[in-house]
Amino acid sequence: MRGSEPPPRWLLIGNSRWHWACPDPSAAGGLGIRHIAPEQPQPDPSTLLAWAAVGDVPADALPANRRLALEAVPLGDLPPWLGIDRALGGWLAWRRVGGAVLLADAGTVLSLTWVDRAGRFRGGRLLAGAALQLRAMAAGTAALPELGEAGRGGADPGLAQPPPPWPRATDGAMRSGVLRGLAAAIAAAHRELREQDPACRLVLTGGDAAVLAVLPAWGADPAASPELQPDLGLAAIAALRPEPA
Repeated sequence: MRGSEPPPRWLLIGNSRWHWACPDPSAAGGLGIRHIAPEQPQPDPSTLLAWAAVGDVPADALPANRRLALEAVPLGDLPPWLGIDRALGGWLAWRRVGGAVLLADAGTVLSLTWVDRAGRFRGGRLLAGAALQLRAMAAGTAALPELGEAGRGGADPGLAQPPPPWPRATDGAMRSGVLRGLAAAIAAAHRELREQDPACRLVLTGGDAAVLAVLPAWGADPAASPELQPDLGLAAIAALRPEPA
């Protein structure tokens, strides 16, 4: 970490990135965020107030007494097998919208998490995320290419903006199919939940959320439009373990 940067206070370790946050009043949500690949140098973790991880980490890599356990997330009917990233995001999305919510976390895996109006976990769905689908297509076929960094486990720069709906080039067709397929799956899940609870809101988070939010998958009904809330899991950690007054 460079000397001019504030020390990190919160960390969420995902499947493909370490996500660091520090207080920053000038940033959206009051958090300065850094997303760093696991193989790259990481900031000094000694100033962390809390951290969470979706999987195992080396025992001596981070302060064990600062790790946020699943049981610390105040989400009702929380099963012990739920990923802590889903629990954190689902809890804060429910808290922010003030009612039932479907959280779509578009990362390495697209996770759909349903929290009812009482703040109880009701279930969800899991799909391969955009980069994971692109890697699978390249690995499982003879002619489809590896795109950008997607073939080496990193982000594909081509996923940062929506492709045209009917590309002529193969790489564009792959990206268009994957992104529009994910958006359609999210929209269909939200329609199903709104049949049970018309007030159920849709929130998008995760690395691919911004590009999914602008795709024409949501229809003309404003109630079906997604609300974009980047870095929801990190914000939840900061809300549960705030800086001392």
